[in-house]
Amino acid sequence: MTSFESFTTSINRRAFLNGTTAGIGSAVLASMLAHSEGQESSSSGRWEGVVNPLHHAAKAKRVIYLCMAGGPSHLETLDHKPKLAEMNGKPMPESYTKGKPIAQLQGRKLTCLAPQHPFKKFGESGQELAEIFPQLGTVADDICIVRSMVTDAINHDPAHTLMNTGTTISGRPAMGCWLNYGLGSEADNLPGFVVLASIGRFGQSQPIAARQWHNGFLPGRLQGVQFHAKGNPVLYVGNPKGVDRARQKDVVDTVAELNGLRNGLVDNPEIATRVQAYEKAFQMQRSIPELTNFADEPKHVLDLYGTKGADGTFAANCLMARRLAERGVRFVQLYHRAWDHHGNIKNTVKGTAGEVDRATAALIKDLKQRDMFDDTLIVWGGEFGRTPMAQGSGRDHHIRGFSMMLAGGGIKGGVTHGATDELGYESVEDIVHVNDLHATILHLLGINHKRMTFRFQGRDFRLTDIAGEVVKGVLA
Repeated sequence: MTSFESFTTSINRRAFLNGTTAGIGSAVLASMLAHSEGQESSSSGRWEGVVNPLHHAAKAKRVIYLCMAGGPSHLETLDHKPKLAEMNGKPMPESYTKGKPIAQLQGRKLTCLAPQHPFKKFGESGQELAEIFPQLGTVADDICIVRSMVTDAINHDPAHTLMNTGTTISGRPAMGCWLNYGLGSEADNLPGFVVLASIGRFGQSQPIAARQWHNGFLPGRLQGVQFHAKGNPVLYVGNPKGVDRARQKDVVDTVAELNGLRNGLVDNPEIATRVQAYEKAFQMQRSIPELTNFADEPKHVLDLYGTKGADGTFAANCLMARRLAERGVRFVQLYHRAWDHHGNIKNTVKGTAGEVDRATAALIKDLKQRDMFDDTLIVWGGEFGRTPMAQGSGRDHHIRGFSMMLAGGGIKGGVTHGATDELGYESVEDIVHVNDLHATILHLLGINHKRMTFRFQGRDFRLTDIAGEVVKGVLA
């Protein structure tokens, strides 16, 4: 039987008409939108993004997001409040809290709790940080402290969802997916969005759902990929015993060919995504072992971070983030699950700060040594803050005022932006909502957040959705 006869017997008249018109339409559409809607690199199959050219000159090329999961207390870390110290043990004034949501303290007696650690001025800029961050103090002139953050969600999972996707509605694309959708990836043999996680020893480690790095309604190829500390860094990428690289390549090529034949009949874009995923996994079989082997790192670099190898600690993950950034990964997100301090906050926050202080400062210094700091945006912070009121010996969740840090690509170093009131309860000056933070991140990467959209279920969506303004006060 000829190939034409095989083709005509495999489909009926309706499938032929549908497939033909879809094929013609797809070809025309691809031709019309090749430059405005993004396309694959002809040589590597790498996605090049829809914002091409950029909306404006970019200051940053990539993002390393250090997510302090659990909600760090701004009052013990980045926001100095002497007045709160004076109010220690006294009732929290009702004028601050009346009619406002509180997570676990609702209906209880509210008592002020003094900051548990002293603050100190660091650097030529005189940036104020808690003394439990001595290493961050050495790079104080490189960081911008934002003390006026606000969010909408008072519990961990929805707050993470808002911080990652711009909304508390589950199922929307994560920020790293949006960035890769807009700009594409510079990595041929690694995902454009990589997630690493570490667990601290001093606070509750709230679970982090994989949907926090999901692609949502964006193409599946943009989904974040979690790298694991133990066993295979990426699940199901390694070959079974007895299968060498050549044999695996035969399988990948054959599966791709079969999927291509199927796609010729049904014209399903997810088939193309699946083919690309198989090919990417095959490439990663070679790139991942080299990436996770720190043998090529000089001893002074390992000592700088405080790690001996890829052991899953926050320090090792910070070094891994630098290695990923060097290899063209657009968005690297590190979760350190340790900042949920409902009790014994004096000791637990000091312990957790000690787990991240050295490596965070090392990442900044290392990027500077490699001339990567100026085009790498570093974001440090949690999903919300903690209350000025005591919860026993700890603090409750707080959404009306908290702090984050920014550094690197396009950020003004050595400055503090915004302020909370004198008790650290509410942001009152130059308020920055999570949507504003997202708008600013996109701006620094050359994207107008209002112009990068994706049409889904009849309307145009964006990372900032219906809100968000660029925070100009933090820009260099």
